[in-house]
Amino acid sequence: MSENGFTTQIIHSDRRSGIEHGAIHKPVHVSTEYAYADARELAAVFQGKAGYTYARQGTPTTTALELQVTRMEQGEATVSFATGMAALAATFLALLRHGDHLISSKYIFGNTNSLLMTLENFGVELTLVDATDAAEVAAAIRPNTRMVFVETIANPGTQVADLAAIGELCKAHNLVYVVDSTLSSPYLCPSKFYGASLVVNSLSKHIGGHGNGLGGAVTQTGLYDWSDYPNIYASYRKGSPRNWGLLQIKKKGLRDMGGTLSSDVAHRVAAGAETLALRMDRICSNAMALASFLSVHPKVTRVHYPGLASHPQHERASQLFGGRYGGLMGVELDPRIDVFEVLNRLKVAILATHLGDNRTLVLPAAHTIYYEMGPEHRALMGIPDGFLRISVGIEDENDLTGDFAQALDADANS
Repeated sequence: MSENGFTTQIIHSDRRSGIEHGAIHKPVHVSTEYAYADARELAAVFQGKAGYTYARQGTPTTTALELQVTRMEQGEATVSFATGMAALAATFLALLRHGDHLISSKYIFGNTNSLLMTLENFGVELTLVDATDAAEVAAAIRPNTRMVFVETIANPGTQVADLAAIGELCKAHNLVYVVDSTLSSPYLCPSKFYGASLVVNSLSKHIGGHGNGLGGAVTQTGLYDWSDYPNIYASYRKGSPRNWGLLQIKKKGLRDMGGTLSSDVAHRVAAGAETLALRMDRICSNAMALASFLSVHPKVTRVHYPGLASHPQHERASQLFGGRYGGLMGVELDPRIDVFEVLNRLKVAILATHLGDNRTLVLPAAHTIYYEMGPEHRALMGIPDGFLRISVGIEDENDLTGDFAQALDADANS
């Protein structure tokens, strides 16, 4: 199907893969166990042949979604999980061991940061770097470095990692390069083309898009040869070495840890994924309009959005994302303004924590998702009390700009 475009591939993915009774969508398979008439065939599936044994390790419905994501990322194979955090946890815990060294961007999702602290407690050495500068990654490499982790666009500061240069570094040093593509989505940035070994996506965000299901995925790009990676267990060193890493992530993450995506949610995410490109085009257009409007508003001191020429990585983002810059922005209000009063006046944007939804979502970052960090850590991350995190949706552009205009212009404290 490589001759077809992005949306054509995804929307026809199920039926072209063969579906029971000629259905257009892969059905929701709810069976926990799968029976075999031949005991030898059952044994063969346990020993690595394609098939199903127990739903904890996947179902035909989750497999159909995984094929969709693989096609989006132009990779080789995908494993799905119950959440994006489950996908990250499985990747780190399956591939890293006590004494290994992990280099990570310091501009990462707060829950991911918490997971990295857990890894440190397990004896994994951690170095946080400014991933917008590949030189910092290069300087952090040690003899025991095994992996580099970055996000394409950081949440909520919107820093854009130097994906291509870091990919070249990882290739030169034979390091596993894990890229979290959640905020750009595979539509804007198939990370395989920047050297990623593994790509992680939160299916709950742009890919699903409708705020009605949690999920995560890890995609193997085929660029990394796992034959020299020391942490692959002997039982998984069979078949092509290109598959060993993802096989170990699947076995540890699903069989051992149980982070399994349900068939019901997989079906919902797969249906949402069909319109990813259409939704992202609208989201990016809306976000550019809103960022441009807010950047010149007298009650806004700064807007963090890669689409603005003032953004430190604007040129890089233009090259990586093809002139579309995603739906996330950070907005700093004038410190004299009561951020809660402004938020409470919004009528279209929703006060909620989530990203990549069809609806525009906004929250006061310092008082919510970064509250536990304390004021000193927030200051280091550049998150003042008046910092709004906005995830732009697909509403009509004028309704969005008008909503924020009325909320800001009604403020009586400036």
